[in-house]
Amino acid sequence: MSRQYETVIGLEVHVELATKTKIFCGCSTEFGGAPNTHTCPVCTGMPGALPVLNKQVVEYAMAVGLATNCSITQYCKFDRKNYFYPDNPQNYQISQLYLPICRNGGIEIETAAGRKTIGIHEIHMEEDAGKLIHDEWDDCSLVDFNRSGVPLIEIVSEPDMRSAEEVIAYLEKLRLIIQYLGASDCKLQEGSMRADVNLSVRQVGSETFGTRTEMKNLNSFKAIARAIEGERARQIELLEEGKEVIQETRRWDDNKEYSYPMRSKEDAQDYRYFPEPDLVPISISDEWIARVREAQPELHDEKRRRYCEEYKLPDYDAQILTSYKKLADLFEETVAICNRPKKVSNWLMVETMRLLKEHNMDPDELSFQPSNLAKLIMLVENQTINGTVAKEVFEQIFKEDVDPERYVEEKGLKVNSNADELYEIVRRVIEENPQSVEDYHNGKQKAIGFLVGQTMKATQGKANPGMVNQILKELL
Repeated sequence: MSRQYETVIGLEVHVELATKTKIFCGCSTEFGGAPNTHTCPVCTGMPGALPVLNKQVVEYAMAVGLATNCSITQYCKFDRKNYFYPDNPQNYQISQLYLPICRNGGIEIETAAGRKTIGIHEIHMEEDAGKLIHDEWDDCSLVDFNRSGVPLIEIVSEPDMRSAEEVIAYLEKLRLIIQYLGASDCKLQEGSMRADVNLSVRQVGSETFGTRTEMKNLNSFKAIARAIEGERARQIELLEEGKEVIQETRRWDDNKEYSYPMRSKEDAQDYRYFPEPDLVPISISDEWIARVREAQPELHDEKRRRYCEEYKLPDYDAQILTSYKKLADLFEETVAICNRPKKVSNWLMVETMRLLKEHNMDPDELSFQPSNLAKLIMLVENQTINGTVAKEVFEQIFKEDVDPERYVEEKGLKVNSNADELYEIVRRVIEENPQSVEDYHNGKQKAIGFLVGQTMKATQGKANPGMVNQILKELL
């Protein structure tokens, strides 16, 4: 009988904070920029340059800690983590080992298996390293220090996850919390959210953990899920063959769907941590914590519940709308203008989602004004345009944020409600389709639908469908 294995997973999630300047100097944190232009003596590690802590970093770290139910360490300080690597200009990184700013939290996730709390061991503040660019043409490596000194928080989970599904649910929940707080945009593709996966397997029923490996280079949720499945299979195969799993750091290659060993896993003592001598400890008062807590916005779970209660939306709609901060903002701002929550929800959930998929876009990239969607909804409500035309107009709003009222006027798309004109068109449609008329008289109700369609075609979709139906029934 083959043995059953359980996967044990913990995550280290690095999040770049949305401050304008770096953690210990005044250089810009903006993504991109020519190499080594967002730099100064502090973030390039020049001798004698002294760090000064950015207060906003502490506030963002506290905000994330409070939102993930952590306790705030009111006396906390920085430590030096010593290691030699070309993109690390000082030969050490300023981080927090002994007194991290947040500890002992947790967030609740929901998967097909039900609800579960994933523990958060700690959250600490640190600076990012630079970036190595390997130039294969000239066979050399170049260093860009623009990212060096960008503020990070590292969120270390407990080893509470048991599947790729739980890992993705945890990451999505974490990303939503941080985006709603405005602490980071959490774009995996730009590296502002990065996850390292610590994974081990053990026989079902065993209380002791197996030997874990750490996987790096994961820049999308899909890559993370694939890496977990791949590493789980690799470790089980080793154990089944009677071999040992080696504790090491591995690099995931998403194209080959395989991981490679990078280095054997270091321990804290290998980094020779000691308290950072150039920075004073941080003292966080009760009042400061209270101020940060008071400034917290409404988060995803509360918003979802409120949408169901206040706007009477189905839970499914509320879940989709709140799963992206951009969509939730668009929804609320549009409803504030036209007061038609269900209609706004339908446009965002059906047409907006369809066009996002077609254009391979993320909801964060939506750029149309809430006022233009509100105007479109009112044009349909007031029967100025019909549903078919509305979809055509919405495509223009989606692409170019056009003013729907002006667009409908210029293109002559208003509904034709001229009774005399419609009578003429309907009479002509009836004459041209004797078979459908006969079917209708023989009790086939579907025939009238065909005749309505032909009338709409004849009016280029501009006829008032209600009036067309009425006239058809009269004439038939």
